[in-house]
Formats: sequence, structure tokens, C-alpha cells
Amino acid sequence: MADQSPAPLATPTDLNRNDTGSVADALNVVLADCFALYLKTKNFHWHVSGPHFRDYHLLFDAQATQILQITDAVGERVRKISQTTLRSIGDVARRQNIRDNDRDFVPPAEMLAELRDDNLKLVETIRVARERAEAANDTATSSIADDWIDQAEERAWFLFEASRGA
Repeated sequence: MADQSPAPLATPTDLNRNDTGSVADALNVVLADCFALYLKTKNFHWHVSGPHFRDYHLLFDAQATQILQITDAVGERVRKISQTTLRSIGDVARRQNIRDNDRDFVPPAEMLAELRDDNLKLVETIRVARERAEAANDTATSSIADDWIDQAEERAWFLFEASRGA
């Protein structure tokens, strides 16, 4: 009986496979952090309360949507450079830098501060991936990483400004 296993991943790329392995490792951490940040942002969206409920509820929802959109781009970028990406919640948990928040109640001001700090942590993670991409001559990853950094910095800024009166 012939082996029915699929052929090894051989996505066409002119990039060095060893170099793209390092890029993919960093991008998979970015992806894990995006999933962790997405879920935390949705958690806070669902559980926010208080006098600014509507504003924070809408802000968290918009930010969660933006973060979720990034996940697909990150995962697809890993595949475009002929590497593999995350496969499970366990894989996310093993790689994420952003800590979960399982508390029953988080005051809105703490939600804003925690999400702001987490977005800035995500910026650091993306910068590592961008540096690895530049070292691998992967200009496409490097370029798109700039957009992800800008988006995370904007989210952090909005959260900072919203927290000034919280």
C-alpha cells in the first residue's frame, strides 16, 4: 500500500528556507499574541460596565475586529514563505507573551490600561518579527509589519486617551 502522506511544504519562494524558519517562528509569536489580545479585547467588550459603557463597548469591539483581521494576514504570510503556522489553542498558549485575564470583574480603567500595555507589547513582538524579516531579506513581511505596528500603536493611543478621564 502506497504512503498517502502529503508532500512536504514546498511553497515557491526565492527566500532561504532556514532564514524564513526564523521569520516564521517570530510571526507565530505575533499570531499567538494577536489571538490572545483579540480574546482579551472581546472579553472586556462583553464585560465592561459603568458610565462610559457604550463608548468602551464600541471601542473594544472595533479594536477586536481590527486585531482579528490581522491574524489572517499573519498566518497567510507564514504560509507564503513556505512555513507552517499555529494549529491549536494549546499552540497559542505555548507561544503567547500577552497574559490572559480571567478575573470575574475588571474595572473599566484597568481594562483600558491593560489593553494599552498589551498593544504596546504586541508592537515589541512585531518589531522582532520585522527585524528577522529584514535579516532574511523578506521585504514583504517587513513592509506589512510596519502596518501592523502602526495599527497597534493607534489602538494604544486611543486606549490611553480614553483612560485619561476614566
